[in-house]
Amino acid sequence: MKINYSTQPKLSNIFLFLFLMVFTISCDSKSDVDGTSERTKTNINDNWLYLENDTEQISDALNMENWQEINLPHSWNSLDATDLVPGYRRSGSWYKKDLEITKVNSNEIYELYFEGVNITSEIFINGNKVGSHIGGYIGFTIDISNEVKAGTNEIVVRADNSYDPEVIPSQKSDFFIFGGITRDVWLQTKPKTHLANLKYTTPKVSNENATLEGTVAVVNGDNSTKVKASLINADGKTVVEKEFWVANNSAKITFDNISNPKLWDTENPNLYTIEVALLSEEKTIDKISDKVGFRWFEFKEYGAFFLNGKRLLLRGTHRHEEHAGVGAAMTNEQHRADMELIKEMGTNFVRLAHYPQDPEIYKACDELGLLVWDELPWCRGGVGNDNWKENTKNMLTEIIAQNYNRPSIVIWSLGNEMYWLPDFEDGGNKTKLSAFLSELNDLSHKLDPTRKTAIRKYYEGADIVDVFSPSIWSGWYSGSYKSYQKAIDQYKKEYKSFLHAEYGGSSHLGRHTETPITGEGKIQADGWEEAIVQTDVANIAQIGDWSENYIVDLFDWHLRISENDDTFVGNIQWAFKDFGTPLRPENAIPYMNQKGLVDRAGNKKDAFYVFKSYWSKDPFTYIESHTWTERQGPKGLARDISVYSNCPEVELSLNGKSLGTKTRNTKDFPAAGLNWTLQFKEGENTLVSTGKTSDGKTVKDELKINYRFTKNDKAKGLKLSYKELENGNYLVTAIAHDSKGLRCLDYENRVYFQCMSGGETMKSLGTPTGSESIEMANGKASIEVKRNSKDRPLKMMVLNQSFKGTYLTIE
Repeated sequence: MKINYSTQPKLSNIFLFLFLMVFTISCDSKSDVDGTSERTKTNINDNWLYLENDTEQISDALNMENWQEINLPHSWNSLDATDLVPGYRRSGSWYKKDLEITKVNSNEIYELYFEGVNITSEIFINGNKVGSHIGGYIGFTIDISNEVKAGTNEIVVRADNSYDPEVIPSQKSDFFIFGGITRDVWLQTKPKTHLANLKYTTPKVSNENATLEGTVAVVNGDNSTKVKASLINADGKTVVEKEFWVANNSAKITFDNISNPKLWDTENPNLYTIEVALLSEEKTIDKISDKVGFRWFEFKEYGAFFLNGKRLLLRGTHRHEEHAGVGAAMTNEQHRADMELIKEMGTNFVRLAHYPQDPEIYKACDELGLLVWDELPWCRGGVGNDNWKENTKNMLTEIIAQNYNRPSIVIWSLGNEMYWLPDFEDGGNKTKLSAFLSELNDLSHKLDPTRKTAIRKYYEGADIVDVFSPSIWSGWYSGSYKSYQKAIDQYKKEYKSFLHAEYGGSSHLGRHTETPITGEGKIQADGWEEAIVQTDVANIAQIGDWSENYIVDLFDWHLRISENDDTFVGNIQWAFKDFGTPLRPENAIPYMNQKGLVDRAGNKKDAFYVFKSYWSKDPFTYIESHTWTERQGPKGLARDISVYSNCPEVELSLNGKSLGTKTRNTKDFPAAGLNWTLQFKEGENTLVSTGKTSDGKTVKDELKINYRFTKNDKAKGLKLSYKELENGNYLVTAIAHDSKGLRCLDYENRVYFQCMSGGETMKSLGTPTGSESIEMANGKASIEVKRNSKDRPLKMMVLNQSFKGTYLTIE
């Protein structure tokens, strides 16, 4: 068999990638001397056509002419979900691709493997329907053997993310449901007699020895076949190898007494490879493999979490699957970059919210050492009708089957906030909800007895699942962050396996205040004004300033509590990256949930360094804050400066003069005691922090701050300026100024950018420089602009209700 088309395989080696892009790919089925075929798996992401039309008939779609050339992954909501128009396209679309197959081998099975098509799909080959799938976050395989032919084969896919209450997640969820072929697509071949469904467990694991037990199905085999299984370590050495007979179309695999296994844990994620070969008359006719991690874990009742017999504080975050400019249609490189950034922070636990994610994510978690809470997308909407229940149970079954062998996964979550906003009549009935949750819990344990089940926030189901998370948003949706200790003390006693998922708050990158809300939920004066009465803030989410300063303090307090509680299982911050949501049109960046530690493009906020200071072992020091370089205050007023670092000792200097060395202590607040009181001079100030590691090395950070003693008056206008970026685009910046020309550092009103001619704004990205509508951060807002030609001027405008148009021309 030979297939001719351009592909883009999953490759991290850039040279091999470029080689494959230059030459046409030939995917040949390799043959043994006896003529049997080996498996092939070829990425077919490139050179598709896309039709944005919701017709349900393939004949109608193929007769249309407005097909567009695209590559996968792809979503028609990549930009329209986060543009300024309310709503986003929830409908059907079509994809098609031609494959040239020079010869069809009758001894082979041909399959298409889709990693994810959101949210329902129909698959056609050469005009004939060959399969369909319900559920957009789970991979599926379609056998196309009966339809492929020598020559040109046309693949057609209809994807549909229309509102359908019978398919989870609910439309009322706080995230976008991106439509399209949002993940990789593969052409697979394998011999007709082949292996399938390799599953294994590690029922006995210790530092001294381990046991592996598995099963593998044999399709189209007979009594003369047997399997040979090998366990291979990371150095390529075969640790154990045994043969097993096939009976009733399957074989049982058992490796006993594997001596001194290298255990998988979050700091040393040791992985083995299990290879299984199907033998017929001592000849290999098929072979498959997977990764193996030897580890064991335990949630102690009313106590901590243990991995491999040692207490491990779960240091977690959440991940939504999306990125600026592409939505959910992320490349594997973007997926991997997310997980590496999460690991850089020192994280050891990730909740995948609120749905299963790309296979690259699980691969990264296995390899990087990140424990996983994998989640069924039963998010809001209540309990549904019989079709809804069947679809939901099928999804859970697919999720567990898909990732059964992943050592990183320790929890199958059965849902989140499920009782909210029912989609069906009587869908919020707690008796019915609990009954169906019990069905799911039993199904999960039947499919996989080795892992735990969990839910979040549905209190009536707390005793049904193994692990429960109540809702605690201290200092954001209610109360102050200083009430966190009281909350976890209460819930530790109430729930035998209590793991706190979701806490934090929103912050607008680059927005700062000299007077953040205190831990008691009060707004203080900073000395400019006459004495004022402190103002209580009942709901900081609605009334707070969304400054980075407040969120830094909130996280710092939470981590001070969790890091010093030896009976606490751990907590999971919400969320690692800003993500899109249809429910928040009036946020500082419209349609964005801005609770991330990084923005939607992966740029770090100050809060990232707070977590890194508690969790990471890689020495660093960070002065708060590198996005706060213009400040003001009365002459003689002292300011507090925090340095976030994981070094035992840190020295801070101001304008070349040491302010002293302080010892880090995680029981101290703020910044684990790395906090200095100082007075800036007017003009430029230089701060340098020097962290000293336990082995005598030093790490440094430097920050220049322009400080003024004159307070700006009321904003009187907007000024525009620009700079050219390395990519050739321009960053156009608006500054709010008063009548004296001073930047209004307290101005936070929304402004609107528009490119009048000569180019286009990089809009609908959901980032601080990628939205035409954005609230100012300390009197400043920017947008990236792509110029059409340097032969023509680029004309920009910014305005809001107070200032009716400021213009800039770039010649």
